[in-house]
Amino acid sequence: MKATAFLLVPFALLTVVRPVSGGLIAYGVCQTGCNALAVACYGAAGATFGTVVASALAPAAILACNAGLGTCSSACATVALLAPTP
Repeated sequence: MKATAFLLVPFALLTVVRPVSGGLIAYGVCQTGCNALAVACYGAAGATFGTVVASALAPAAILACNAGLGTCSSACATVALLAPTP
């Protein structure tokens, strides 16, 4: 009787678990959050997002905002697309 219960528990768990995959909606939500943070960062630096040319002449705060946006976007690409979503 114990051997039967030992075999039934893993089988029961396998029937309950559903396969999942990362979704494009999660990726889009993540990217939207990154862009919202970049807009806030630019606003705090006294600039408007999308109007400053990224160059060596840009203020250090804008360059930091751009670096943060790049880091956040790459995290979205690696995490949100691979994260399990139903």
